[in-house]
Amino acid sequence: MAFSLNGVVRLLRGTPAHPVGPDGRMALGDHLRELRARLIRAALFLVLTFAVSLFFYDQLLELVLGPYNHARVALDQKTQTTAYVAGATGPLMLQLKLCGVAAIVVSSPYWLYQIWGFIVPGLHAHERKWSRIFAAVAGPLFFAGVATGYYVLPKGLEVLIGFTPAQLESLVEFGEYFSFLTRMLLVFGISFEIPLFVIMLSLAGVVTGKQIGRYRPWIVLGTFVFAAVATPSTDPFSMLMLAIPMLVLFLLAEVIARFIDRARGRGTESTDQWSDDEVSPL
Repeated sequence: MAFSLNGVVRLLRGTPAHPVGPDGRMALGDHLRELRARLIRAALFLVLTFAVSLFFYDQLLELVLGPYNHARVALDQKTQTTAYVAGATGPLMLQLKLCGVAAIVVSSPYWLYQIWGFIVPGLHAHERKWSRIFAAVAGPLFFAGVATGYYVLPKGLEVLIGFTPAQLESLVEFGEYFSFLTRMLLVFGISFEIPLFVIMLSLAGVVTGKQIGRYRPWIVLGTFVFAAVATPSTDPFSMLMLAIPMLVLFLLAEVIARFIDRARGRGTESTDQWSDDEVSPL
């Protein structure tokens, strides 16, 4: 199937909506064609972003190596460390992998919009409203978590590399380092989304603010355990920098959930006001 330049531009801009039947529904074949068109648009935009990122390879490499270079400076000659690329194809794979990840991140608003555009016609009006709020809050929270992870990463690398004996030199293979950095940033980014899911569960009526407050000590303990297990580095600084913002967000989620309870009258009408060992008047 051949694409002209104008055709690609029209495809990226979007195609007209498929016709719907008298009952307001779209046929299964139209759904599949809609999905195919959106996937093609997302793939084309991803390829375009990847091609552009190749021109910014040096800047991307400097950005990725930033935490390692800061950790090496902080060690102040206490431990000799060097980053290297293994294998004859290592430099090429390094460039492709780095630019590929950058393309996925940079193009994420577009391909997430394509997913949103495919799902939203099947939602009710109130579901669309809450999903828009979720999309508006989830993005900044994720990037805030990624920024926090990038900020604490040099300290974690300093602690890990600092375990190297004085008689030895630490050789950091870039592929392993890049995987470590990616996992670290993803853990921080996804962890910052957890309190948002708690609020969404409260809006759905699954949990209440009173229930969250009742289990607050266990939430605090579970957050510290999760932070200790989830962070790829083993230093307490990274654990605290993940746990403390999560606890603040959980506290904010509890406050919002209590406001939701009050707005819906759960505080006086729901049976959740009685603990497990109390008998309801009903």
